[in-house]
Amino acid sequence: MRQAIFWQAFFGLFCFDLMLSLRDFATVHRIVRRWAVAETRPTDARLVSRICDAVNYACSWYPKRVLCLQRSAVTTCILRSHGIDAQWALGAQRLPFKAHAWVEVDGKAINERVDVQSIYTLWEKS
Repeated sequence: MRQAIFWQAFFGLFCFDLMLSLRDFATVHRIVRRWAVAETRPTDARLVSRICDAVNYACSWYPKRVLCLQRSAVTTCILRSHGIDAQWALGAQRLPFKAHAWVEVDGKAINERVDVQSIYTLWEKS
């Protein structure tokens, strides 16, 4: 299962990279927002951790630098595909201006700094 999730993540990174190159952010946003949760089940922390590890591993093998937008979009979609109700969070800090994207499960940021929710003002959750 770990290898399958790795390839899912690697292919997802490629697809989102391609979409961001050929289309625009609005297209990526629409896809993630509409990505349905497959057969919602109680959150399995081990599965969430395995998926985050696979995405991180795929990011390390991806030939280009992976941005938070791409990584979080892929993580959100894979989690939802495995029945985890993940939320894609987009936020920013004012000074110095920085935007960031992350994933939340049960209201907690995953695969991320523990203080991300206090650093960035939330713009939107999808």
